[in-house]
Amino acid sequence: MPAQQKKVLFCVAGVLSFACALSIAAAIGTQLWLRGRILCKTGALLVNATGQELEKFIGEIQYGLFYGERVRQCGLGGRPFRFSFFPDLFKVIPASIHVSVILFSLALLVFALIETGFFMYNAFGKPYETLHGPLGLYLWSFISFSCGCLIMILFSSEVKIHHLSEKIANYKEGSFIFKTHSEQFANSFWIILVCSLLHILNILLIRLAGFEFPFSKSKDSETANGAVDLMY
Repeated sequence: MPAQQKKVLFCVAGVLSFACALSIAAAIGTQLWLRGRILCKTGALLVNATGQELEKFIGEIQYGLFYGERVRQCGLGGRPFRFSFFPDLFKVIPASIHVSVILFSLALLVFALIETGFFMYNAFGKPYETLHGPLGLYLWSFISFSCGCLIMILFSSEVKIHHLSEKIANYKEGSFIFKTHSEQFANSFWIILVCSLLHILNILLIRLAGFEFPFSKSKDSETANGAVDLMY
């Protein structure tokens, strides 16, 4: 492939990586990771609420990695209030998983910026082999994709397996018990998914630029070395 086309592909990949970095930074700071509805089970049982009456006992909740907002509904109107994970809910939530999600999100942001720099360096500079050349581009793209997958897996397990929404809703609730009525992942979670897919697209752009995948390249070199050994 001509050098000019390679520069264009690397520039496109660099722009995509930088867009991912900006999107990840925005996602980390928002509370739009999950939206759900919380049922006040105790209040609904007291009045035996069914049908439309049950709506009076269903509140809303949304949160991100650091803070969130909840509307408490127990039949007497909504009572909104905000909460933060640190330090308020630190002892209630699965702290190790939640901190891991934050750390991997920050790592994904850093690796996306590194990936941007290496793509631009390969487009306009004179890259070395190993980590500065195509091998480095494959490496940083794969690491970024892996971080994105880990973020989604850990956050999903925190929400679904450890019932994060219920633990938040029942925090400091003495006489009322709240249960998750429905929940769905919000914009920031899907931003992480899209960014992970864009890193896969970057890997395909590197291959389209004419650079072999690292493992296939190593096999070719081993075959060539073996042929040389046979010749001599």
